[in-house]
Amino acid sequence: MVFNSLTFVVFFALVLLAHRLPLPWTAKKVNLLVASYLFYAAWNPPFVILLWISTIVDWYIARGIWNAREKSRAVRRAWLLGSLAVNLGFLAFFKYGEFLLQNWQALMASVGVEYVPPAWDIILPVGISFYTFQTMAYTLDVYLGRSKPLDSFLDFSLFVTFFPQLVAGPIVRPGQLVPQFARPVQATRDQMLWGLALMTLGLFMKVVIADSGLAASADAVFGADKPVGFADAWLGTLAFSGQIFCDFAGYSTIAIGSALCLGFALPDNFRMPYAAIGFSDFWRRWHISLSTWLRDYLYIPLGGNRGSEARTYVNLMLTMLLGGLWHGASWTFVVWGGLHGFYLAAERWIRSRTGVQGDPAGAWNRLALALTTYLLVNVTWVFFRAETFEGAARILAGMAGLAAEPAAVLPTVFMIKTGVIVAGMIAIQWLMRRRTLEDVVARAPWWLTGLVVAAMLFAVITTQGSGEAFIYFQF
Repeated sequence: MVFNSLTFVVFFALVLLAHRLPLPWTAKKVNLLVASYLFYAAWNPPFVILLWISTIVDWYIARGIWNAREKSRAVRRAWLLGSLAVNLGFLAFFKYGEFLLQNWQALMASVGVEYVPPAWDIILPVGISFYTFQTMAYTLDVYLGRSKPLDSFLDFSLFVTFFPQLVAGPIVRPGQLVPQFARPVQATRDQMLWGLALMTLGLFMKVVIADSGLAASADAVFGADKPVGFADAWLGTLAFSGQIFCDFAGYSTIAIGSALCLGFALPDNFRMPYAAIGFSDFWRRWHISLSTWLRDYLYIPLGGNRGSEARTYVNLMLTMLLGGLWHGASWTFVVWGGLHGFYLAAERWIRSRTGVQGDPAGAWNRLALALTTYLLVNVTWVFFRAETFEGAARILAGMAGLAAEPAAVLPTVFMIKTGVIVAGMIAIQWLMRRRTLEDVVARAPWWLTGLVVAAMLFAVITTQGSGEAFIYFQF
């Protein structure tokens, strides 16, 4: 079940109705839990079993870790390894099984051994990377002494499966969501209106901008099987940069809005990332729930920046390489993560040598560095979008003006539409760089806000979209 479907509209209306009935709070939480399972089962019912296994395993293992706190560290570590084995084992099998088989086949072929692996017909459970990281955060927090095991199995189950953010985030920590289950909550009138407005904004970003405005240009360029020219290569890549932002940020906005309509608050996941000045700033603004997860549960445990300068660079690179692999079972994603790791390390080296911390002085300097950051981020998007290294090389050659006898790919109308949308997106993000949507709306006349929301809703309803799933569902 996708947010941009009539099925979800009916589903969400029924969930809202049930949540506002005069029922005991426990009954309302059971309703939300059942609704979350139904939401997930709409893709493939048997995969709900994976959710049950992850929930039960991490519930009991966290309690085992807590009960063993007076015992040796080895006992507690054994409990933790059990949780990691189950969660990462599922992730490795379903997401990386075929990737591992293909690479083993290539390795065998390199030493002259012919190995033909069996056909891999395993379906990837939607959102497995997201809820796996979410349940792992719970057991890791208990192991690290940051929190105690929960007392309510119902609250923990709802934390794992809460449908607004179940399949594509934000990746919520236990302390961000579970305390909200402790007492009855119901959206106020203002929360309901704001939540519905956020859902409308998210759908506008997904349906109108990402799918109808930019997807065709990105698909045409990255789907070309011949050299592409300078303009086509750049416009296709810029189109994808806008598409993936509006698609993923749109999902997060709908998730936050739908949760707010129920009375729950989810953390922000995007804060104008294409207005970032530098790459550390970019990762403070892009997919915030993942970047902070990688920081707290991978980068810092590896040593963070507490060791030597060289060790810090290694930790950065390892974190981003694994972050790239998290996104997909392909070496192109590893290169995408590696490039971001290189950018972060280079930025850190430059700052340490120049002594410049934070944003540079001067508006023009900030603007120039923001545009440089954005253009270099677009280079990484080539590896994220291209299915093969050959395809990525073809696009990069075009971006560098090195394509031999390039063919025209994008019609003029696509070029104009892509240029206008991307320019508008960058301008808005730059103007909103130090602002929040809440502040802007609070300062605007109520009638203007209503008019804008109505216009977005009209555009969503009248746009002849394809109803495609969100890009990050595949991760």
